[in-house]
Amino acid sequence: MPKDEIVIVGAGMGGLSAALKLAAKGLSVTLVEARKEVGGKVRALPVGSRPIDGGPTVFTMRWVFEELFDEAGLEFSDFVELSRCDVLARHAWDERGYLDLFGDVERSTDAIAAFCGSSEARAFQSFARQAAEMYELLEEPFLRSSKPSVMSLSAHLGFRGFSVQPFSTLWQSLSKVFSDPRLIQLFGRYSTYTGASPFSAPATLMLIAHVEMQGVWQVSGGMKNLALAMRRACEAKGVTVRTDCPVERIETDGGKVSAVLLSSGERFGANAVIANTDASALGTGMLGREVAGAAEPVPPSQRSLSAIAWTLEANTSGFDLSHHNVFFGSDYPEEFEATLQRGKFPNDPTVYLCAQDRSANAQMASITDAERMLMVINAPPHGDTNGTLNEEMIACAERALQRLEACGLTVSVDEAASVQTGPVGFSQLFPGSGGALYGRANHSPFASFKRADNRTAVPGLYLAGGSVHPGPGVPMAALSGRLAAAAYLADRTSTLSRPRAVTVGGTLTA
Repeated sequence: MPKDEIVIVGAGMGGLSAALKLAAKGLSVTLVEARKEVGGKVRALPVGSRPIDGGPTVFTMRWVFEELFDEAGLEFSDFVELSRCDVLARHAWDERGYLDLFGDVERSTDAIAAFCGSSEARAFQSFARQAAEMYELLEEPFLRSSKPSVMSLSAHLGFRGFSVQPFSTLWQSLSKVFSDPRLIQLFGRYSTYTGASPFSAPATLMLIAHVEMQGVWQVSGGMKNLALAMRRACEAKGVTVRTDCPVERIETDGGKVSAVLLSSGERFGANAVIANTDASALGTGMLGREVAGAAEPVPPSQRSLSAIAWTLEANTSGFDLSHHNVFFGSDYPEEFEATLQRGKFPNDPTVYLCAQDRSANAQMASITDAERMLMVINAPPHGDTNGTLNEEMIACAERALQRLEACGLTVSVDEAASVQTGPVGFSQLFPGSGGALYGRANHSPFASFKRADNRTAVPGLYLAGGSVHPGPGVPMAALSGRLAAAAYLADRTSTLSRPRAVTVGGTLTA
């Protein structure tokens, strides 16, 4: 077996990032993917006459990718064309108008003042400062570093740790800042970026607001082009990318990883394996009983949200859409009680709508032809156990259209140019997840520490992806891949079996 033969299972953002980092070090890397294309949750569906992004649509934290490409001796801008969004998102509750948030605190302050008064505008400025402080405190010791413990993070932060409000929920903290319930709901929605309820998620998630205010970009040609660019960069560095290659199991020899066996019978010998899969797939033995102890399965009661991802071509009228739009349901507590406690779809769902043919700038061009869009609706994460969810999904999608109508938007749906993917479909696409799109729900001060580490107890086996540290989302999954690769590189050169820390982008980077 060649020295330093590394196999990466799963070509999502985590797997692609790990492959690029390791190949840049001159190592032999094979990346195997079960589906026909790379990208994982970053996917495009052939709907109507054109492909439509059917996964993540928000691109933030571009520094993650710029650093990754720079480490590989490449320029990120040579592979991906980005345009910065002027309007972060357009928000509506009814037909009486909308609120735009901008990638500029002062412009957002002015917009909030015009929408709900100067007192709430001042509250927003205070909130923006809190979110920035939380991000600055947690970027280095949590986002960039190998998984910390409660004790190690507390020791690192010291008295500053109280600033992250670890024992307050996001909803509680927002209620102390804002008086207008619409703003509490708006900023509470950031919890859903991690698949969590704002009524249970920790206040630390307000840092997502700071991330977005630091910049949201559109990827030219859609988010799928980001995944394709990552593949090109990997191949430019010598990575062998194999798609349409489902994995049967990960094998061990003497308790250490030794090979990856494909469903076709083909076997790849390996000094190390990075599994970019849902952690529960490992923990439930889907990748072989020999490595089942590498991760703890997430109990169904602790899963994050699933979703209805509705890709369609449609004509619209009434509401003036931006690129990113949010139409809020009238009963937010019911929405999360239904999806996460009762396993049902919400009665009046909040709808995120990405109008993919519209630019996110202040001047909206009129569009008269059918346009590409993705609508996302919160859904229960029980696609592996509830056989009626597909039927219930159809009824919920109809209620979503009613929510849009209540805000002044009419969407004329052509069933021939419409595809819905719900909990059952996502459970099939991402085995072990049950349809949960974000791994374990972040529903306590300690939930983040329960995510699987990038290292495992099985020598030679590492984990990447949104279900492991540091968490879900495109940049976070990419960070997980960098951390997994850095962990292998550190283990490879260290006389210690488990180094104390690995830091990405800092002085301790391998």
